[in-house]
Amino acid sequence: MTANKPLLTIGDLSERTGLSTSAIRFYESKGLVVPARTASGQRRFMRADIRRLSLILVAQEFGFTISEISEQLATVPTGKAPTKADWTRLSNHFRKTLDEKITRLTNLRDKLDGCIGCGCLSLDSCKLYNAGDAAASYGRGPRYIYGDETTGPASDESAT
Repeated sequence: MTANKPLLTIGDLSERTGLSTSAIRFYESKGLVVPARTASGQRRFMRADIRRLSLILVAQEFGFTISEISEQLATVPTGKAPTKADWTRLSNHFRKTLDEKITRLTNLRDKLDGCIGCGCLSLDSCKLYNAGDAAASYGRGPRYIYGDETTGPASDESAT
């Protein structure tokens, strides 16, 4: 049982988080967790690393990259348990990004529904139709799906 140990071995941390020891070493190599070392070089992790690794797992499940997670965790101190203010600041960033992703996913779902439902890709109402590449003026990617305004099909309906 790890409940009363101030520092955890990598095995203890693996057992508690459900992560393999190789995954924990991977996150360590990325600087996401920073263990102390014993005189013989063995890793020892803080109990707060359980929360840190749990956050990493959840963030990855929601589509955040290791780079994005690393950037945000860099704002939370290592070597000591984060404060409530530290976690609040971190969670506010993730909340904002998740809210943006939810908005984009909802928009995507709502705009694709008509095409998926009818299967005809009607040029009069299809959000994927981009006559004359008019959406290029908005930037890269599927601009109409991202929420940029469509002006309807151009007069040359043979262009796709």
